[in-house]
Amino acid sequence: MRRETLVHPPSIAHPLALLCRVGFEPDLIEELNAWFRARGMTVAVDSAQAAVVRTGPTNAIPRLTDLVFARDLLVVTAELPTLGDKDRITPISAALDLIGTFAQLNVLAPDSDATKPLAPLIGAIDARLQARVQPGSGLAAAVWMLAGTHALVGRAPAGGSARYPGGVPRLKFPREAPSRSTLKLDEAFQVLLTEAERGALLRAGASAVDLGAAPGGWTYQLVARQMRVTAIDNGRVDAGLMASGLVTHLREDGFRYRPPKPVDWLVCDMVEKPGRVAELVGRWFAQGWCRAAVFNLKLPMKRRFEAWISALGELRALNGKGYVVRARQLYHDREELTVAVVPERLSSRAETGSARDRGSRPAEKPKSRPAAAPSGKARRPATPVGAGAARDKNSRPADKPRSRPAAAPAGKARHPGATGKPASSKRVRPR
Repeated sequence: MRRETLVHPPSIAHPLALLCRVGFEPDLIEELNAWFRARGMTVAVDSAQAAVVRTGPTNAIPRLTDLVFARDLLVVTAELPTLGDKDRITPISAALDLIGTFAQLNVLAPDSDATKPLAPLIGAIDARLQARVQPGSGLAAAVWMLAGTHALVGRAPAGGSARYPGGVPRLKFPREAPSRSTLKLDEAFQVLLTEAERGALLRAGASAVDLGAAPGGWTYQLVARQMRVTAIDNGRVDAGLMASGLVTHLREDGFRYRPPKPVDWLVCDMVEKPGRVAELVGRWFAQGWCRAAVFNLKLPMKRRFEAWISALGELRALNGKGYVVRARQLYHDREELTVAVVPERLSSRAETGSARDRGSRPAEKPKSRPAAAPSGKARRPATPVGAGAARDKNSRPADKPRSRPAAAPAGKARHPGATGKPASSKRVRPR
């Protein structure tokens, strides 16, 4: 069979490839169409594979910060749809030559059940191609394996690629955390905040309010950073968190609670219509009750992009009043979006994060450790919660894990934000 290489010279428009959560391809397509329409353009956008959306050639390239349903974005410079199984490295290398020198190379596959068997092959190809990386050259290149014999080769957009390749962080679930939802707030801090914002806002001794806190997944992340938390929920908060001495639990309605004085952080993971939650957060900022916020918007089963645009309308006023609004469907999100609101003065410089994705800096490899919390290594609550600790029977459905990740051995649990690339059980030498 004749092998075909589809090459897109630098002088012409390039197709784009984007990754998203499986099942959200229609929502990303709708979002991209709206983005192009807003610029008076019509560009073909479709999806023929789970978790992947493709566009026709275009000179207009959105930043990841412009999109909420995209996990990562690739400017496609070459497509290799008929790779042979005896020699993949040679044609991929030739396609990388078209890009020139690059300081970072990410080799990955879309996050779907169909591509999971490619993991050993991805690791082997990555090992062979890393020798091409030239530190200091600035550009970030990527190879996306859509199948064992189909690859996309390209570069990150001018605004930078995702903080984590493919938008998939490898966060360790702390066994002391009372619910899996703790990973959502951990990822939000790493992805939606810049390094400067993490240093200024995630400091020991800061004050926070967690609306809809029970059983305490999000409160755990705040306590691990030595913040003082007021947990608002009619349900029970985990006993280990209460024993930390940093948590005050009030059995009140999150929509009616009013803080006695302003706090540094508002976090909210309540199960409610997205418009109502957005209106609530907007009111907290309008009243000066908080300095920054991270919250989830639970999306409906249909017309999810429309639900986001409607909720955003409740928050637009903040952009002109000293705040920046950012949103992304994070890897640990399900049928929801995570939104961050931070002071604009801390966002003057583009840095790593969802809204200010790396600029010309290379995308971070999964093995790299995200910036640590400003107080040093994040500490656990004073009284860890063991595997047999009681769980709140009234905990939110979103907090309930489908399957509990394997607990780390005693004394080995990583602090929030630690990452690592999963090891392959089988070494495969690519050809």
